[in-house]
Amino acid sequence: MLYEEYIMTNQQIFNTLPQAPVATAINHAGGNAYSLTSKQALAQIASTGCFGNTYYADASDQLDEVLKHAANCEVSYVAKVAVYARQLGHMKDMPAILLAHLCSRGPEGLLAAKLVFPRVIDNGKMARNFAQIVRSGKTSRKSFGSAPRRMLREWFASRSPDQLFRDSVGKKPSLSDLVKMVRPNPVSDDRKALYAYLIGKPYTVEHLPELVRAYENYKVDRSQIIPDVPFQMLDSLNLDTAGWTTIAKNAGWQMTRMNLNTFKRHGVLDNPEMVSLLAARLRNVDEINKARVFPYQLLMAYLNATDIPAELTNALQDAMEHSLNNVPSYNCNVVVCVDVSGSMSSPITGQRQGATSKARCIDIAALIAAAILRKNPNARVIPFETDVVDLKINPRDSVMTLATQIASVGGGGTTCSAPLALLNKENANADLVIYVSDNESWADRGYRRGTGLSTEWLSFKRRNRKAKLVCIDLTPNQTAQVITDEDRLNVGGFSDAVFGVISSFIDGGTKDAWVEKIEKMIGVG
Repeated sequence: MLYEEYIMTNQQIFNTLPQAPVATAINHAGGNAYSLTSKQALAQIASTGCFGNTYYADASDQLDEVLKHAANCEVSYVAKVAVYARQLGHMKDMPAILLAHLCSRGPEGLLAAKLVFPRVIDNGKMARNFAQIVRSGKTSRKSFGSAPRRMLREWFASRSPDQLFRDSVGKKPSLSDLVKMVRPNPVSDDRKALYAYLIGKPYTVEHLPELVRAYENYKVDRSQIIPDVPFQMLDSLNLDTAGWTTIAKNAGWQMTRMNLNTFKRHGVLDNPEMVSLLAARLRNVDEINKARVFPYQLLMAYLNATDIPAELTNALQDAMEHSLNNVPSYNCNVVVCVDVSGSMSSPITGQRQGATSKARCIDIAALIAAAILRKNPNARVIPFETDVVDLKINPRDSVMTLATQIASVGGGGTTCSAPLALLNKENANADLVIYVSDNESWADRGYRRGTGLSTEWLSFKRRNRKAKLVCIDLTPNQTAQVITDEDRLNVGGFSDAVFGVISSFIDGGTKDAWVEKIEKMIGVG
């Protein structure tokens, strides 16, 4: 062996440069990955995940994982996750699941559940979710027991009669079912009449809350003023176009966004004047700021609005641009790596009977990239699948145009290391690298020791010592492509709260910024 070859061989064997940690798990796609701690996994899944059959996992597996990780965490932490998931993540099923889980963990769990119950069960939908989950037995108990029943009674007592009447929309179980199950104490004549009304028992009409009487009177005499009740109550009354036009005129911004198809179905949008009125409302900057609208909500409205006038779809796009006021600028050199592989074509909420979202993972990934690009015009967007996808992007295009353009490419396997490998090949510099993916990298198995992304990140860090990496997993699982550390943040799900978490991380948050944010929930534990 030549001397030079001997020296080279020894350099390879005794290389002192940092190496990627050995992979500790295999992801759903069969690729190398790293396990998350139960705290990290619960934070990700519960704060932003949905129960649905995804490309790689089914809903029952997700539920089992949530309950497994919750059982491994202290009850105070589970309580904080439940509050965070409801108040900041705006989740529905997950917070109720965690609350039901707490009720199965003995006196300490029941005490924690009682403490956070009002903050998690904040409307009729959440109360019904909680009741349904407990009765299903999925969290180990099928009966309420005295403590959960008392919590629900206190919830009834905390709601005004008008709130309870508006809460009565929905079934399986209905609010009337809850009244029968927990038997709330009617402390006034109007509550006594309302509870009887809800469960079909005799009641004194004069004692009914005024809103209920107005609704019942309107059902008999349509010449009266339309009562201020949820539109679902009105939808069952077979109102004419004039009635629905009145509802549309008086609707708030969020109701308008969510009910364009309803207005279309009832003839409201056949009137050009109403179309212009609703369009003006949707693009009203003050209303958008007041509603604290984020791009995701508008993307959902845009995708769900079918066959409505162009004036309204244009207004939604205008609103999308205005909503960027709620997305932070990161004020640094940003690279956004967008997974456009085949698995990203699955619905963001998974397959759910009667509730499958029209938004795909790729749509959300493209939207996040487009929103960051518009707020950080010098950012670089790199789509990838098995390899990097060449795509020319104009940052001055609208967010909706950018999102549509990004979502239109790709379709192959998943190689999360590809964008960073390209940046390393170019000797490129960046302060912040953001990945938006389903995290199921498998086509880069050639990195034997750890994951391809972790290996390429170490090379990138040799040139960019202060750089930070954020990996957004759109379908939160129990593995990651990098280990969470001071310069690496794993985020699960697609909530608009993600933008703020990234900002906190950039501004000096700890390596477990997501967990830290939950730990700081005030008034819990």
